[in-house]
Amino acid sequence: MSQTSGLLDELEGTVQGHRDGHGFVARDDGAPDIYLPPNEMRAVLHKDRVKVRIVRSDRKGRPEGRVVEIIERSKQPIIGRLLHESGVWLVAPEDKRYGQDVLIPKGATSVAKPGQVVVVELVEPPALFGQPVGRIKEVLGEVDDPGMEIEIAVRKYSVPHEFSQACVALSRSLPDKVRPQDKQGRVDLTDVPLVTIDGEDARDFDDAVYCEPATRGRGRAAVKGWRLLVAIADVSHYVETGSAIDVDAYDRATSVYFPRRVIPMLPEKLSNGLCSLNPEVERLCMVCDMFVTDAGVVEAYQFYPAVMWSHARFTYTEVAAILGNTRGPEAAKRKERVADLLNLHGVFQSLLKSRQQRGAVDFETTETQIVCDENGRIEKIMPRVRNVAHRVIEEAMLAANVCSADYIAQSKHPGLFRVHEGPTPEKKEILRNYLRAIGLGMTISDEPTPGEFQAIAVATRDRPDAQQIHSMLLRSMQQAIYTPINSGHFGLAFEAYTHFTSPIRRYPDLLVHRVIKAVLDKKRYLLPTLPTPGEAHAKLSRRLEKGLAAKGEPVSSKARKPTAEGVAWQAAGLHCSANERRADEASRDVEAWLKCKYMREHLGEEYAGVVTSATSFGLFVTLDAMYVEGLVHITELGGEYFRFDEARQELRGERTGTRYAIGTRVRIQVSRVDLDGRKIDFRLVHEGDGLLGRNPSDRDTVREPKMRKAAPERFDVDAGSGSPSARNAARPRKGAERAIATSKKVARKRK
Repeated sequence: MSQTSGLLDELEGTVQGHRDGHGFVARDDGAPDIYLPPNEMRAVLHKDRVKVRIVRSDRKGRPEGRVVEIIERSKQPIIGRLLHESGVWLVAPEDKRYGQDVLIPKGATSVAKPGQVVVVELVEPPALFGQPVGRIKEVLGEVDDPGMEIEIAVRKYSVPHEFSQACVALSRSLPDKVRPQDKQGRVDLTDVPLVTIDGEDARDFDDAVYCEPATRGRGRAAVKGWRLLVAIADVSHYVETGSAIDVDAYDRATSVYFPRRVIPMLPEKLSNGLCSLNPEVERLCMVCDMFVTDAGVVEAYQFYPAVMWSHARFTYTEVAAILGNTRGPEAAKRKERVADLLNLHGVFQSLLKSRQQRGAVDFETTETQIVCDENGRIEKIMPRVRNVAHRVIEEAMLAANVCSADYIAQSKHPGLFRVHEGPTPEKKEILRNYLRAIGLGMTISDEPTPGEFQAIAVATRDRPDAQQIHSMLLRSMQQAIYTPINSGHFGLAFEAYTHFTSPIRRYPDLLVHRVIKAVLDKKRYLLPTLPTPGEAHAKLSRRLEKGLAAKGEPVSSKARKPTAEGVAWQAAGLHCSANERRADEASRDVEAWLKCKYMREHLGEEYAGVVTSATSFGLFVTLDAMYVEGLVHITELGGEYFRFDEARQELRGERTGTRYAIGTRVRIQVSRVDLDGRKIDFRLVHEGDGLLGRNPSDRDTVREPKMRKAAPERFDVDAGSGSPSARNAARPRKGAERAIATSKKVARKRK
């Protein structure tokens, strides 16, 4: 296509607003975004669907567009604070990507008072010479009310947080305990000492485990190993396909976890009661019964519905203490279960051999836990310690998930797999360049295996820059998704993988249970009628098509002439994947809010930290004591020009040669906090700096920073969030180019 025809083309996409007034259009075809200058953003809002025409390239070489048609206005409500200025009522959106305040007519303020957080419904869209007009449909309360950050997040990300009346009524009609008729056709496992092992604050128990030594075969052909039972709550017995509870569960697709609050996928009567494997009560379950060899190979397995009785509720801390000292006080309290726990540890060690043999990626990452007081204020932020008990349960769940995927694949029945593909060509090239730049004598091949990544991680574990190297390995990964097309799980090094073990909190697991039951009964499970895929689904669809194109495969090669059933399963996978992202974003947003409120109390204070990311516009630093991340903007690095080295992922001063890379130790001062934008600004403290503490009265005027979300996107090898975190998608705050140019002049003058 010629440049002229490209300029005349009209392209469709979704508006992505920016805090500084400009915006971008995310194109439907997956091509690079189109820049919209502030004047083009006057008549549109964040998330509007538009048709644009590329008119020129801006000074950065980006395609610049003009909006020629507004296809569809976003129906998302706007959350913000009600203001009364010079006799005019307006709402300042909490999400600054909207870029414009919303005018509220005098009669449309409802019972809201100035300063309160409200939900606004637009009645008139913005125009070139007029602001949007709306009416207040809900008053959430004061900005400092306990839990306000969660109320904002669930509406901001459209997280369903109220069950329908039909769902509530149906859940009330369910029995309070297992009835005799519920046990028909089930294996009685009540005498098997199954136990649950979860966190101290867990309220719903999906899984129970039991293990004993076993031998398969006789004589010289006998194979020693373990019989491992993984019993999972049988949610599908109570949640029928297409029922009111099922409709609400599908809409949510996952439970959403916030500090001090959970928005469950299922009503509490099911999630914490009838389906939860609580101790010393009968519960219905689906069992994966496996024979695991001493080498960690699952040689045989079977699935069956059962009724169980949990013989104990353990915590991870308790089990780790017992395994560490079988004669200690914790073991003395649970002496009848100590042998069973040792058996579980034995099968874990066998499964660990298999993991190492496969070359599965095994990076140790630090997850944090926010501890709040009764008023919702952060008391402390502490790391989640992952002990041996966590790993015992993790390996048992992985084994059951692999068996589930194999069972579905062998049956030829459609279902959802958990797919984690290898790095894209672009990410492979970036990683290779980085490994070459740091002089590491190891790299990855054109078709890398998980073992190659793990080998690099193991070989560099004791290097001073190990954190930087492991971070780059993680960022080269893609995110895992749910799809009916199985292409394996790269990170875990499985040919087929799915989710079977958490049907209380994940809808894909519930679907897997239904498919397994249908295969056992020699029937076919049919999905109910599902909603039409929306914007999030479209994004994931484009990503899948782009992935196939990168492999040199035709987009339609995997599913030529898809049947209605195939389309339904694809839609279900996209829906669950998109809502998983939504839940993660809402959780991160709340954590970022809480951390910002926490750091407002520490303005002007100094802390030690480590660089966790280097970008063209600055450094992201995580504090040692608080596990809070903030930005040191490039203008705060000193009076010289710093150049970003993409290969080395570092900023280097042209005059002094000073380098800042991932893993660099620094000392910072907390300089700004932007609660509305969830941003924290730091400034570097150099030796000999005489820093003055910030006046506490400045804490109420902290809305200037323009930086990315404070909470980074985490990598979970199963969740697969290995794509570049949001920090790399952030853009320099306003004036960055001017500041860089100034520092360059200073450097030249000094030379």
